[in-house]
Amino acid sequence: MSEWLSWFLVDHADQVEILLRLSVAALAGMAVGLNRDIHNKPIGMRTLGLVALGSATVILSGSVYEGLHFGQDAVSRVVQGILTGLGFLGAGAIIKASDGREVQGLTTASTVWIAAALGVTAGLGAWFITFAGTAMTLFMLTFGKPLENWLTRLFAGREKVVQDDE
Repeated sequence: MSEWLSWFLVDHADQVEILLRLSVAALAGMAVGLNRDIHNKPIGMRTLGLVALGSATVILSGSVYEGLHFGQDAVSRVVQGILTGLGFLGAGAIIKASDGREVQGLTTASTVWIAAALGVTAGLGAWFITFAGTAMTLFMLTFGKPLENWLTRLFAGREKVVQDDE
């Protein structure tokens, strides 16, 4: 059994690396999306998992498989295209109230953008950035509203009620 596994890993190292990068991208996006699902937001685990997976897929499709090396110019153009395109998806999550005074969905829109960025980092194999970015995103989504309320009370001397998805 171990001989077969080592043969497979040696002969298919690039495919294993690609599968790992795609899996980490999807998991990072899903982790962020789970937070959005927990807070009943319109974009959730499946959507953000697919956004991150799609970003990683696009990055990997532009790579040269011999050693998974990336041309700097090509990667830069692909990343720019991903983040521009995802801006439109995120914009669809932003809603302006009928009175024109309140805008909702900005946090949800930003989670679309960060899920794409996490997909890009996973697609590039930047594991530390992917894991650290996922952890920091989840921290901000979980503790951002209470922290903002506390800092507003501390520095402005008044209570500010931060909407869940401002």
